[in-house]
Amino acid sequence: MKAIVFLCSLAGGLWFLMFSPWGIDDKFFWPMMMFSTGVLGVCALGIDRKRLGEVYFFRRRHVLIGVLFAGVLYFVFSAGNFLSMHIFSFAGSQVADVYSTRSSGRLAVIGLMLFLWIGPLEEVFWRGFVQRRLAERFGDWRGYLLACGIYTLVHIFSFNLMLIAAAGVCGVFWGWMFKRFKSVWPGLISHALWDVLIFVIFPVEHGMS
Repeated sequence: MKAIVFLCSLAGGLWFLMFSPWGIDDKFFWPMMMFSTGVLGVCALGIDRKRLGEVYFFRRRHVLIGVLFAGVLYFVFSAGNFLSMHIFSFAGSQVADVYSTRSSGRLAVIGLMLFLWIGPLEEVFWRGFVQRRLAERFGDWRGYLLACGIYTLVHIFSFNLMLIAAAGVCGVFWGWMFKRFKSVWPGLISHALWDVLIFVIFPVEHGMS
């Protein structure tokens, strides 16, 4: 439990630096995100190095599941974006703030970082390490809900309700995938593909009115 508390506290500090108004400049966002996910992911893999086979077993169907659920989540966000734009006056500006970091690097490079590093390592840490350990201590459902809550909470200092809500939805979605399939791979594939879809290829901000 000490490892969970320490690394989640570290994640909170790193996310504060990346997302809060008092944090780093946008031009440093992507290097910082690479560093943060790298540190957390490597620590998680190192601590659990003797147990990796328990949650990193791979089945060919995991690829199809990951692709399918990436599409489902993209649809959920597209619909949610459409509705929020017509309900909340602040939604447009807050979504635009989330996408502001797109201008701080080449989109092709950002896409590769999201697909090959950031998305996968987030799943390694948040689901493969945090959720798994919490589930072992408190049970599947409580561990799942606690992990979802922590994943959402680390985004709170962005003061961006759209980002916080998005993190909550993603935490529930990928956390359920890990709970259901017992392997990190389906969620990892879904997360990596969804990141590229939503942020690089078909950003939902283009649908704002």
